[in-house]
Amino acid sequence: MTNNAQLTMPPGGMLPTGMDLWRTGELQESGLNARKVSALVRAGDLVRLRRGCYIRGSTWAGQKPWVRSRQLIAAHAHGTLTTSGGGFVYSHTSAARLHRLYLWDVDDCVHVTQESAPSRTSHGRDVVAHTRSLQTADVVFVDGMPSTSLERTVVDCCLMLTYRQALVLMDHALRMGADLAEIRLMSASLAGRNGVRTLRRALENADARSESPGETLTRDLVHRLCIEPPELQVVVWSPGGKHRLDFAWREKKVALEFDGRVKYFDYEPTDEVIYKERQREKALTEEGWTFIRIKWRDLFQEHEFKMRVLRALRNAG
Repeated sequence: MTNNAQLTMPPGGMLPTGMDLWRTGELQESGLNARKVSALVRAGDLVRLRRGCYIRGSTWAGQKPWVRSRQLIAAHAHGTLTTSGGGFVYSHTSAARLHRLYLWDVDDCVHVTQESAPSRTSHGRDVVAHTRSLQTADVVFVDGMPSTSLERTVVDCCLMLTYRQALVLMDHALRMGADLAEIRLMSASLAGRNGVRTLRRALENADARSESPGETLTRDLVHRLCIEPPELQVVVWSPGGKHRLDFAWREKKVALEFDGRVKYFDYEPTDEVIYKERQREKALTEEGWTFIRIKWRDLFQEHEFKMRVLRALRNAG
């Protein structure tokens, strides 16, 4: 997260060039005393991420929420010299963020795991410390920071998350290539642990074909409402070529599409994606397909969602 370019000393009152993340001591060494740092924070040129660590304001303003969440971990690592001193490993949802796993409705607390119990004053209020010995295979480096492995991260997270949060994470982990057999082996050794039922339920119901949190939650909602399950990532053809649908009841020619912002913004420019989606929908509608398009808010209006889907299936049938 930090820029390793050569630091250039600034003229009085200006931020150093060549990097975007600083400890208080680094700012002081560049000629910025506490009064000047406070003035830069008030002006928005600096943002205080945590005690003793700051980021350039323009850099922070330009970051997407999920990038900011990782930046908070980088700020902790930079502020505590984690990468040089060792001693603890980023774990749980912090490790999930370093691994770029999808997290839904999860706070930005920094989670670390270390072998010995920390003192009450060794971590800030934004840090959750876990005590446990980790095997060598459980530790990897991501972006230069020590992190629990992908599989260990998935297990640790699912033990503390709700079922739907765990399912979102598990779907994406499997899509990224997490070792399913290893996760099952870890799960089997956790009998009686708090959260193990959530872990095993998410593991049982996970599907690597889901491409976004919205698709995962849509699949779960269809299941909870006892609606006839659709196929996922269905390939169909029209005179315009090959098309792929998020969910489909192929025999009834009913398609269910999730139009969440993340799906668009992570791939192509929004306008281009929407244009392609509508062209595809037009071509398949001419072939007799019915489309149900849902957004995030529809996932929390369950009765209306169920009526829309059942009406479309009934009319198509």
